[in-house]
Amino acid sequence: MQKKVLFIGFVLMMTSTLQLKAQYTETDSTYKKWFVGSTMFLLGNFDKTNPPGFAQLNLGYRITGKDVISIELITWKYAWPLGINPFYNKSYGKPGEKFPGYIREYGIGLSYQRYIWKSLYVAVHATPMWQTFKNENGNKVGDAFIIFNTYRVGYHVKLFKDRFFIEPSLGVAGRAVQTEMPTGFKEKDDKWPKWTPEPGLHIGFNF
Repeated sequence: MQKKVLFIGFVLMMTSTLQLKAQYTETDSTYKKWFVGSTMFLLGNFDKTNPPGFAQLNLGYRITGKDVISIELITWKYAWPLGINPFYNKSYGKPGEKFPGYIREYGIGLSYQRYIWKSLYVAVHATPMWQTFKNENGNKVGDAFIIFNTYRVGYHVKLFKDRFFIEPSLGVAGRAVQTEMPTGFKEKDDKWPKWTPEPGLHIGFNF
């Protein structure tokens, strides 16, 4: 499922070249400063191997035609280390790499997006997150704290007279800060990188 979502993202990125003007100006008849959105990776909840119970809500504001800030509410869970990239690493989903349970995370993040040329943008996302560790029986075995950062290059595509938009992107994501994990989880996590490539496909509604 996750590989299919990535493929859809690349297709949308290629077809989006028809929409060359993404920067906003006050003189645009459709100009709206606010937007709400999420990500198409909600479809990852259908993954049978490692269903993330994923949810994300973004609230954004266009400071200028080129500068955008957003608040992001996000939660997910995972039973394999994040350093095992499911797109190219065959260890993803292998029983021997699985945590002795799973991690549930809740976070409130802030992102800054800057258009650098027409529809092309760069963005940085910083999300402090609280981690709860559960064992195989669903019992809590510990807590921790992380700061999860993502750095993206993407493309903004206006849809339906700019009522909606999509933003396929490529990025690098990882933990800038990680407090101590419980025994068993730490041993598995330490075997893998703390940063990994991450595709993105954000969607939104302007108002």
